[in-house]
Amino acid sequence: MATTGLKKETAAALCTLLGPTLIVPVLFLLLEKDEFVRFWAFQSLTVFVILELVPWIVGLTVIFAFLLFIIVPLCFITGVVLWLVMTYRAWQGDKWEVPIFGKLAVSIMKRA
Repeated sequence: MATTGLKKETAAALCTLLGPTLIVPVLFLLLEKDEFVRFWAFQSLTVFVILELVPWIVGLTVIFAFLLFIIVPLCFITGVVLWLVMTYRAWQGDKWEVPIFGKLAVSIMKRA
């Protein structure tokens, strides 16, 4: 049992299922002591923060602003696919690292 009283797979799945809100993963980071749940919370935060920031950063650079027509839908589709896959994998109890984002999440988790 976890600190929240949920099974670790359920808590990890909630971190990813409600990950786009960014609030739920932060709450699980604060309340949860289980390494599996904390991994999924960090990964969820990393994925969804980066996917939210990329269009903003590209939009702020005047030179690449024309790419927003490509980048915004691409980030949205990537986010939806990752959201579904991450939720499924967390619910199954897999400690699956999202390519690129997962390594970043693990390095942040080790420093925290």
